Amino acid sequence: MDLEVIKEYLSTYDGPDVFIMEVCGSHTEAISSQGIPSMISDRIHLISGPGCPVCVSTSSYVDRLVELAKEGKVIATFGDLIRVPGSDKSLSEVKGEGARVEMVYSPLDIIELAKNEPDEQFVFAAVGFETTAPVYALLVEEILDAGLKNVQLLTSIKTMPQVIEYILSAGAKIDGFFAPGHVSVVTGYEIFEPIAEKFSVPFGVAGFTGERLITALYGIMNNIGNGVVKNYYPSVVMREGNSMAIEKIKKYFEPCDAVWRGLGCVQGSGLILKKEYAHLDAGSTGLDEDKKRNPACSCDRVLMGKISPPQCPLYGKACTPMSPQGACMVSTEGSCFSYYSNSRE
Repeated sequence: MDLEVIKEYLSTYDGPDVFIMEVCGSHTEAISSQGIPSMISDRIHLISGPGCPVCVSTSSYVDRLVELAKEGKVIATFGDLIRVPGSDKSLSEVKGEGARVEMVYSPLDIIELAKNEPDEQFVFAAVGFETTAPVYALLVEEILDAGLKNVQLLTSIKTMPQVIEYILSAGAKIDGFFAPGHVSVVTGYEIFEPIAEKFSVPFGVAGFTGERLITALYGIMNNIGNGVVKNYYPSVVMREGNSMAIEKIKKYFEPCDAVWRGLGCVQGSGLILKKEYAHLDAGSTGLDEDKKRNPACSCDRVLMGKISPPQCPLYGKACTPMSPQGACMVSTEGSCFSYYSNSRE
């Protein structure tokens, strides 16, 4: 399909209002930064979902990391998680009080840290979706192969199909989905087919350039009401996914119920270390409380697609990237951060 024809269709669409959710944080950022909302009809509503891993990690998970840091353990994590507020403090705040928190670019960085400092106890904050789960499986393998006794993981690994079904079952007004591109590379897109069929909603697997996104959006729009999954990212996504990565995940992790920040418990939507590797777990079970530091924070409604970030009473006022009141304003993949940094209305 000619790109100009696609642009013309999306900009002049004059049919019923439609609501399309992207459930990938990178899609949220790409859609905002490339100005796609300004290119399409105001009857096409693009809404953000629970696709930012640090945004859906519960306050009790952050609290557990803070507790471990206060106990003298070295917390290794990605940069975004450092500023996520727990019920009382963030990792950034306890670091300022003298706790040791190391920002890393790869989970495997903790291997060298642990080897070089055998007298220190290290905990890696393993947050993410199916995208990063294979890397965490590789990390477990490296820890075991190296015989390291001073490294553990605190996991908050979520899986996408279950939460998408949860959102639809809760009655959210969503007519179609951008299927998460990075997740689909690992899992394949066949995992979304039962949901598409059950709820008669289309999914479009999309890349991250403007051209790929509007092409996928055009495909979704032309399948409203049909329970189909279409792949608009064939260069890297296959229907069956990456079998080696899937097997690596299954070797070390097993499904579990998981609590999503703002959404509650979603059955079977998490991954946790198998029992034979429980000695590597720093206390990931039972982290099911989700207390808001600021009761007025509406991250839960944003993650469900019930409101857009500017509709939160704190947005742009008490809550900005410099003073985040909720997790959605912390990460570059968070809905509120993306809206704010790109002046998206």
